[in-house]
Amino acid sequence: MFDFHMHSNFSADGDFEMEAMVQSAIKKGLKEICFTDHLDIDYPDKDWDFTFDPNRYTKEIEQLQSKYQSQITILKGVEVGVQPHVLNETANFVNILQPDFVICSMHATMEADLHSGDFFQNKTVETAYRQYYEELYECIKKFDSYQVLGHVDLVRRYTKQSSKDECFDVLESILELVINQGKGIELNTSGFKYGLEAGLPSKEILELYRQLGGEILTIGSDAHRPNEISQSFHDSLELLQLVGFTHITSYENQKPKFTSIEDVKKIY
Repeated sequence: MFDFHMHSNFSADGDFEMEAMVQSAIKKGLKEICFTDHLDIDYPDKDWDFTFDPNRYTKEIEQLQSKYQSQITILKGVEVGVQPHVLNETANFVNILQPDFVICSMHATMEADLHSGDFFQNKTVETAYRQYYEELYECIKKFDSYQVLGHVDLVRRYTKQSSKDECFDVLESILELVINQGKGIELNTSGFKYGLEAGLPSKEILELYRQLGGEILTIGSDAHRPNEISQSFHDSLELLQLVGFTHITSYENQKPKFTSIEDVKKIY
């Protein structure tokens, strides 16, 4: 089993050292993990610095790879937060870091962050959804330094009411572009942790992605604490099979590897 979305204290919102996360993953029986700490250049809330030193990050991961090589595979990744005005700078960071895996997420739209609620001020839920997806689409048209889109419908996590307009027209354009670029999406299981009925994206978006021919799909817990690693993975694997997926994807040196969901379920 793999967990391809987790954070350590290299992320501004992470309190746990990498080694604590590694030890927890081993206890849970995982065979492969990827650290994807946050890079959000020019994050709107200046109380949070979502950047890190790529050299120190690489050194820490290499030390853990050496120490635990007989027990688990540890990969170097990054979760980049895209905004239209930081795409070149973000791509340059990825080039310096040379990670195995890059998640492309959007945590701020129209230069306002989602987490604090600033982005949602003075607009309807429907307007917020459409602005979020349209800006995400514009970003990935110009940014290709990634492997999968992270929690595609993150906007859903921060709204107390559903949108009458799910923006499937824009979502279809996003997913078609992802597929044509040879990229994928993730199933982020943290949705359960935040009180949603499913992970991110929703079953409906997973179905749309599959219908459009999408095959590349990673699974990640978005863990910020050791106990959150691989959270809700069993139910998520069942959901993926129900939707029609037969394999999950992992990465090394930014190259995809496919593993049968049935094979994973036999041993995990």
